[in-house]
Amino acid sequence: MLNELWQGLRGCRVVDLEHPRRPGDPIHPAHAPGLNLYLHRRHEPGLGEPRTSASGVIVAAEHSGTHIDALCHQAEDLHLFGGLRVTPEVQGPTGFSRLGMETVAPIIAPGVLLDVAGRCGGELAERTLISGDDLEACARAQGVTVESGSVVLIRTGYGRHWGDGERYLRAPGVAADGARWLARRGVIAAGADNVAFDLLGHVDPEVGSSLPCHVVLLVRHGIHIIENLDLEELAATGRHEFVFFCLPLKIAGGTGCPVRPVALLP
Repeated sequence: MLNELWQGLRGCRVVDLEHPRRPGDPIHPAHAPGLNLYLHRRHEPGLGEPRTSASGVIVAAEHSGTHIDALCHQAEDLHLFGGLRVTPEVQGPTGFSRLGMETVAPIIAPGVLLDVAGRCGGELAERTLISGDDLEACARAQGVTVESGSVVLIRTGYGRHWGDGERYLRAPGVAADGARWLARRGVIAAGADNVAFDLLGHVDPEVGSSLPCHVVLLVRHGIHIIENLDLEELAATGRHEFVFFCLPLKIAGGTGCPVRPVALLP
């Protein structure tokens, strides 16, 4: 049985959905400065033997680069998902005692790419709001169904501008009714090729706050959000359904963490 499983996996194409990580990468202003790597051991002569060693220290915001949000990342009226009130026992100086990254299970699930940019000629106008109707129309045009337990990735087309931080931060974002559309379908996670999934700076009047998708998905429905995805290679395959793999780091009490998600194409 194990051999049959391995043989099936060997025939799959693996598409990497993570951007390389470098200092100066685009980042939400609240999470600057992002990621930096510092060598504290180096390969140098005169160390007494032929073998030398190098290693470094990574200093990074939890929400830098391609990353996933834990459910403790956002609150509404000082309540987390499930009505859990934010108290000193729940939120402390070293993280959260509840709903932290260590509670996020490995994600292995059916994946759906909603290529909204592809449906609109390749790229959306800057700061476009992607509505629930847009997601529904895209799913119908692609002939896919978003089922309960799946992961939905939304392509704005701005992943191609990862090297141009100023333009990348003007990417479209998903509207609150788009988040509700996803929640009604029972997805376990949703992601996009932009910095915040939401539209930066947009305040939804019904939710009454900025980052309304974060409120709808994380706080009200317990649905994880994955940001800064690289969806260009996946879109180029023309495939909209795949197996999605994402293994979050077990950072106890963390509000998010870098991830390397992949799409497995049979």
